[in-house]
Amino acid sequence: MDNVVIAGAGMAGLHAAESLREAGFEGRVTLIGAEEHRPYSRPPLSKEVLTGTSSPKGIALRDDAAFDALRLDLRLGRGAARLLPGERAVELDDGSRVRADGVVVATGARARRPGTGLAGVHVLRTREDAEEVRADLERHDRVAVVGAGFVGAEVAASARALGREVVLVEAAPTPLTRAVDPRVGRVLTDLHRDNGVDLRLGVGVSGFEGEGGRVRRIRLADGSAVEAPVVVCGLGVDLNTEWLEGSGVALADGAGGVLCDARGRTSLPNVYAAGDLANFPHPRYGGRMRLEHWTNAGEQAAVAARNLLAGEGAAEEYTPVPYFWSDQYKRKIQLLGQAAPADRVEFVHGSPEERKFVAFFGREGMLIGVLGLKSTPKTMRYRPLLAEPTSWEDALAAAGVGR
Repeated sequence: MDNVVIAGAGMAGLHAAESLREAGFEGRVTLIGAEEHRPYSRPPLSKEVLTGTSSPKGIALRDDAAFDALRLDLRLGRGAARLLPGERAVELDDGSRVRADGVVVATGARARRPGTGLAGVHVLRTREDAEEVRADLERHDRVAVVGAGFVGAEVAASARALGREVVLVEAAPTPLTRAVDPRVGRVLTDLHRDNGVDLRLGVGVSGFEGEGGRVRRIRLADGSAVEAPVVVCGLGVDLNTEWLEGSGVALADGAGGVLCDARGRTSLPNVYAAGDLANFPHPRYGGRMRLEHWTNAGEQAAVAARNLLAGEGAAEEYTPVPYFWSDQYKRKIQLLGQAAPADRVEFVHGSPEERKFVAFFGREGMLIGVLGLKSTPKTMRYRPLLAEPTSWEDALAAAGVGR
């Protein structure tokens, strides 16, 4: 194997490249990225970049010296257009082709955009997105945020930190209701309201209205309207898998990503997947999963790259403890493992009333997840309990809770 192509220049792509070099690969590594920038960290976009405590240029994942030491054939500003396994090549969107004895698919996802062309309606996924939102927040004192998931909630918190009026619209009954128990969702609801956010729950958006080509208000499904010259939408993502269609790489139904095994192997030899679009089995949690977070992107890409080099002898499996976090109103929210509204919940430290707690989530008699609010050391203490099957009773005993 002399030529490895990494499609995607984000966290996963960078870690794949680093792992190849650390494993002693001396061949050509081509890194393809649709954006013009070298790999950068996305989590600060909705926080430090929006509030101005970090510049867009200050979020690079590696300094120039460390990046240059990887000796990469950089193809930035160019997207992967087609995978051509029969020709052992990847075609770029300018028609050029790159030799590929091995491929790491790490093209990730893009923000799902609302159906309007009005100026002032934004999504937040890239550096350019963050710069545009930041510029609008400097010009206007009121913003509507659609969607109270992690991105929407962080944008709302950042806008409030800048002193802007914020209306946060969420179709579900509470923020993060698809992920956590309603009791936890109610804590997050109160947190937003205590910080001056006008929270509209249980109602969706039916349309966007504007004047002179710029948004002026959003129309809600209940017939009411929210006046706002700036709108930021957190509507989820669409996976960047179109370039793989017809290549023989198996894709999950719908928007389920690239099917791969626990070693990162796809249905094609020498083609591996990592990051947001990798759909892989996890024996600890059963079934298959995709994880959309930068910790997963880096760790999974490193495993995939090592297995690519190992070839038929690849044996390293990726069985992580899923980890997500969000920073809102100077509080860190952390989730280890999984959590769903139907899970059993026990607050083992603190309480919702204190706005500081660690909660265990249980399913079928087993610990399935740990969620913490403003309790980082205690939350991370329980990560080992999720690395191996742990009964609900043993988990509670480990936390010193008698049940």
